[in-house]
Amino acid sequence: MPCKYDERKISQDLSYTHKNKYRYSYFKKTDMKKTGIIYSALFTILIWFSGSSYVMGQNARIKFDTERVIGEVDKNLYGNFVEHLGRCVYGGIYEPGSPLSDADGFRKDVLEAVKDLNVSLIRYPGGNFVSNYHWIDGVGPKNERVPRMELAWARLETNEFGTNEFMKFCRAVGSEPYLAVNMGTGTIEEAQRWVEYCNIKEGPYYAELRKQHGFPEPYNVKYWSLGNEMDGEWQMGHLNAEDYSKKALEAAKLMRLTSPDIKLIAAGSSNYRPHADPDHWNRSVINNLKDVIDYIALHMYVGNPNDNYYNYLSTPLVMEQRTHIVRGMINEAMQNAEREDRPPIYIAWDEYNSWYRARTDETTRGTRALEEKYNFEDALVIGGFLNGFVRNADIVKMANMAQLVNVIAPIFAEENGMYRQTIYFPLEMFAKNMHGTSLDLFVDSPTYDTDEFDIGMGEAKTKQTNVPFLDVSAVYDNGEVVFCVINRHKDNPIRTDIICQSGEFDGILKISEINSPDIKAVNDFGVENVKTVSKPDLKAKGNTFTYSFPAHSITMIKGKIK
Repeated sequence: MPCKYDERKISQDLSYTHKNKYRYSYFKKTDMKKTGIIYSALFTILIWFSGSSYVMGQNARIKFDTERVIGEVDKNLYGNFVEHLGRCVYGGIYEPGSPLSDADGFRKDVLEAVKDLNVSLIRYPGGNFVSNYHWIDGVGPKNERVPRMELAWARLETNEFGTNEFMKFCRAVGSEPYLAVNMGTGTIEEAQRWVEYCNIKEGPYYAELRKQHGFPEPYNVKYWSLGNEMDGEWQMGHLNAEDYSKKALEAAKLMRLTSPDIKLIAAGSSNYRPHADPDHWNRSVINNLKDVIDYIALHMYVGNPNDNYYNYLSTPLVMEQRTHIVRGMINEAMQNAEREDRPPIYIAWDEYNSWYRARTDETTRGTRALEEKYNFEDALVIGGFLNGFVRNADIVKMANMAQLVNVIAPIFAEENGMYRQTIYFPLEMFAKNMHGTSLDLFVDSPTYDTDEFDIGMGEAKTKQTNVPFLDVSAVYDNGEVVFCVINRHKDNPIRTDIICQSGEFDGILKISEINSPDIKAVNDFGVENVKTVSKPDLKAKGNTFTYSFPAHSITMIKGKIK
């Protein structure tokens, strides 16, 4: 079914309503033919107004008060994910013998790109991979490590890269490690022993084994995930919610007795297929583990297989809707939880991305699995996810884009070089700038409605109403405010008044933008069609300034408030 704003079949009428919002009405060209002169006249008027997003001089509005806050933005919102899948590890971050690699086998060009991305936290080693991974296979002398069949993604796992290599990589790029234990074919004892290997200085067997392997000091890994996507029937060792909760509870007990200060992340729902019951899964896990876990992990992948721009750009709103539902479950469970002095459970979106091109049987298996090539509209969607995380900063305290290199990734590497994909740039923009306190904004923007559509492959359907063309988040830190504004409108700029209700703008505003004339533009080796560019500074005095946000753009504005 074509969307009602399909540009091949409609023209657009923008009319201001009594609610101070814009109403979008659509007329099929076939209807215009029937009505002749009347619709022709209307169409002529609409074309006359097409250079502006508002009729009769009305501007959109973004109003903020630095004392109206949502919560502190956690640095771990800008995390990433490394899985033994395709060429993410081998041929991605790790390629010993390559002239582009250092003495540890790490690709130097990839290292620099990861450093520039300011990745706060890296999840490892999976993913589906972890549900049949035994960490002991990946430690010790490399010539003694045992190759295994990798059943999740149909390849040979040499185990040449394991725990200690990953820790070296994290230190090289300045990221914190986040380890996922095997809750599929693994045991709770195996999980405890991994914590001992990583976090105990000396004495017990696995701490001494680490020392024998050449690493005398413990890694003190703080974040540990209790499995991956255990609600999915595709997961090796899949369990129902009750059985998973029992196993996770006992694993948590052993792990925390070993290292009391660790943070534990439970596997929340990743299965939103029509037959699934994600709310039952999440409620069961939260209620059964409410006294022991620190986060519940949620996963989401979106896509645009039907090539519908406006539907696609609304998909991050579904992430926020799911966040609100789980927030309610957490609030309910916290009423009678026994957590001593620990904060309430937070949400970790520890897998999210756009993924729909490389999802056939051929493209999800083997050495070159999941090598998605991203375009500019994908970058706009990633910006929408990041805005949503910031807007929910009081409850969302971790987010990990999946994945880091080659596999549905912001960085793409081959034997002779690498390049930054389009989705690299919004993540870099946020990771470098969106820190401090998230502000509770008032945004008055034109809106649109979508059809019912598939969020992504293997996902639920949704129908979104009143989707704002301006998608906005803002943070405040040390007298400086930073806005990130996405104009979802494909064709029109939106002129906007930005109003401070708790002070005045003080001097120069720095402006950066991610944009492209072509929403399907891609980057490639030696070709960077999509990137962040600096725009001319804007001088602002008083409590209001006006800015025209270009069509299909991500704009960051940074300035001082006095």
